[in-house]
Amino acid sequence: MHLKGKLSCVGVSDAGRIREHNEDTIGTDQDIGLVVLADGMGGYNAGEVASGIAVRTVMSLLKDAVEREDLTLRDPSSGLSRPGILLRDAITRANKIIHQTARTQTNCEGMGTTVVAGLFFDDKLTIAHVGDSRLYRMRGTEFTQVTQDHSLMQELVARGFYTPEEAQRAAAKNYVTRALGVETTVEVDVTEIPVEKGDVFLLCSDGLSDMVDDGDIKLTISTFGANLQTLARQLVLLGNDNGGRDNISVVLVKVLDAFPARRGMVDRILGMFG
Repeated sequence: MHLKGKLSCVGVSDAGRIREHNEDTIGTDQDIGLVVLADGMGGYNAGEVASGIAVRTVMSLLKDAVEREDLTLRDPSSGLSRPGILLRDAITRANKIIHQTARTQTNCEGMGTTVVAGLFFDDKLTIAHVGDSRLYRMRGTEFTQVTQDHSLMQELVARGFYTPEEAQRAAAKNYVTRALGVETTVEVDVTEIPVEKGDVFLLCSDGLSDMVDDGDIKLTISTFGANLQTLARQLVLLGNDNGGRDNISVVLVKVLDAFPARRGMVDRILGMFG
């Protein structure tokens, strides 16, 4: 299933103003509609090892699967779509590799990473994530945070201890409650949302969302949304202007056209020529 001409994808990753090394990793495959972003943590630059493993694992497993499998299937027991299962399983696999590497390589001890990944298929976007890297959607003038952070601060907001505005200013907001590589198993959140022509999606590490509030991100997308490359650079610039205390990574996707899935034998045969 190829999405040539249906999506426009751009990714930018920047070390920020304080950190010597960039421990974020991003990956995009426009033709199969796959985007991945990971924010690594751990000493001795091991964070970039963890985020690199996460992105490479998801990219390679999904590329194989998308070309080989029928993505229109749905698992009756879990209710998950095939894209949802593939993303979840790829992230689970990445977790195992990172955990194993952290245990066996001394310089990688204690490393981990967040991950957020999206697969576009059949006019839908399937999102899988672990940690506090985020995915947002801009539709017209409506700006929505689609993922929910796996962080201590999000737990406290959910329980009513803080308002979202107070959380934005709080000092301890970077403590993640879930990450890849920390335990032998990891719980992956999977969401599926409908997609419309003109939608803009933003994946970002907390280097952006901690430095720039949602209102300013929305305004920047409204202003520069016509050119994704310019928009990506502006978002990174904004994060750095506001302090750039962490690595800043953004992946942007604009939906140029509808991409309904082909179904049935005739459609499959036509798909070979499409």
